[in-house]
Amino acid sequence: MTVALRTRAASRVGPTAAVVLVGLVPLAFLAVFFGWPVAAIVARGVVADGTLDLSGFTEVLARERTWEVVGRTLAQASAGTALAVLLGMPGAYVLYRCRFPGRGAVRAFVTVPFVLPTVVVGVAFRGLLVEGGWWGFLGLDGTFTAVVAALVFFNYCVVVRTVGALWSRLDPRAEQAARALGASPLRAFWSVTLPSLAPAIASAASIVFLFCATAFGTVLVLGGPGYGTVETEIYQQTVTFLDLRTAAVLSVLQLLVVTGCLLAAAVSRRRRESALRLQSESTVDHRLRRGDLPAVAVTVAVVLGLLVAPLVSLVAGSLRTADGWGWGNYTALSTTGSHDALEATVWEAALNSVRIAVDATLIAVTIGVLICIVCSRRPRRPAARRTLSAFDALFMLPLGVSAVTVGFGFLLTLNRPPLDLRSSVVLIPIAQAVVAIPLVIRTLLPVLRAIDERQREVAGVLGAGPARVFAAVDLPVLGRSLGLAVGFAFAVSLGEFGATSFLSQPDRPTLPVVIVRLIGRPGVDNLGMALAASVVLAATTVVVIGLAERFRIQTAGADL
Repeated sequence: MTVALRTRAASRVGPTAAVVLVGLVPLAFLAVFFGWPVAAIVARGVVADGTLDLSGFTEVLARERTWEVVGRTLAQASAGTALAVLLGMPGAYVLYRCRFPGRGAVRAFVTVPFVLPTVVVGVAFRGLLVEGGWWGFLGLDGTFTAVVAALVFFNYCVVVRTVGALWSRLDPRAEQAARALGASPLRAFWSVTLPSLAPAIASAASIVFLFCATAFGTVLVLGGPGYGTVETEIYQQTVTFLDLRTAAVLSVLQLLVVTGCLLAAAVSRRRRESALRLQSESTVDHRLRRGDLPAVAVTVAVVLGLLVAPLVSLVAGSLRTADGWGWGNYTALSTTGSHDALEATVWEAALNSVRIAVDATLIAVTIGVLICIVCSRRPRRPAARRTLSAFDALFMLPLGVSAVTVGFGFLLTLNRPPLDLRSSVVLIPIAQAVVAIPLVIRTLLPVLRAIDERQREVAGVLGAGPARVFAAVDLPVLGRSLGLAVGFAFAVSLGEFGATSFLSQPDRPTLPVVIVRLIGRPGVDNLGMALAASVVLAATTVVVIGLAERFRIQTAGADL
């Protein structure tokens, strides 16, 4: 017995040291490629000539334009969040509480807009709303309404999946009891079901608000000069006006706002997780009933009018040429556009995007797995648990800092010794990896946390070292979601535009950068090429996510 206890105690020392060493690698990566650039931006806004100087904030905040941009950002984010929640609630009910043929396919399709690059979303809505487009008669091109509609298109699935996942696990007996006591269906929902869904609604709303407030490619393509946000203003101040101080101050302001959103999301997520533990594990649904028709009608209208229409319009626009219908726009992708609008062909940019995405995915998944290994441990000491919680939250910070800010920070820091990466091929992959790492963590960490800690302890008692324990216990479980994490990281990297727009070189552009350049050049041919390139980028993204999801399902099935 004594020998066994000593062996068990000794086994804990090894894993603890191994976890610390494993955690140092991603911590160093975050410090160099996120903490340093962001700190440089903050310093640019508050430090002048080596001393604290807040005059930049005073100057920028005194401008009327600053408050117009901030107000417009908050208005667009608030409107997009409110509409996404209002339209997403019926969708969550229909797709997670009602049973009908093809429900799985509709669920999968609803997810497609979320994984599309933001530039593609902007181009899809632009083609729908411009004069001659299907909705051109509405006169919404370049308006506040167009931007909000695109934001809802992008974030609808966040509400449907977040709220629906909880709704599908609610015990229906409480609502049934309220109905038995004489409450109408609406009153039973309002007094019983809605309070139970509140944590999931709050969590979804905070995340949607964050995505709406930091949307870049969509707003840049759709909004026009009169509807810019803080995100696009940072880009304009840096690239167009070369006013780095103003851009830095705006970045700091944005950082404060999105950090507040992250804190709200974290609190909501903890409440949601607590609620899920209290509810029944069984999924309760029913066949469509007459009372479900209003929710079905809203869901059908949203799916067809808001999700399907822009995508179909995008494909149709890519097939329309000056000579009629045909593949001319796709054939032109092997050129540099009308009047040599580009310095590289679209196919060269696509190949460059794939290469960069592969490198960024390798970096993001490697760092993400290391972080998940550390954060999935369950130490007994409260101080150690708090440390791991802080470690987890630390690596969520890139989710709350816009990609534009990250790219801007790279420009300020990684352009001189000891780390001069201006001409390095790894600069853009690293920036894209920083953006993708939080998504990798959120995909893999719940899977590793589901492992019973006693399995690791038993393996340690039997003499297995930390590496052997990980290979025998964690790795098989990790494999179930690793493919999905790879797919998400690749898709995010492939469509990333915010940071890449700062760092991309003219002769080595990525596909999203080329699409925006083509849109900004005059000529019908260039617009047609932009639409065709957007279809190529969207199709590639969807295929990657589909293969990753299929790999995940097959792996899970093999494990079972």
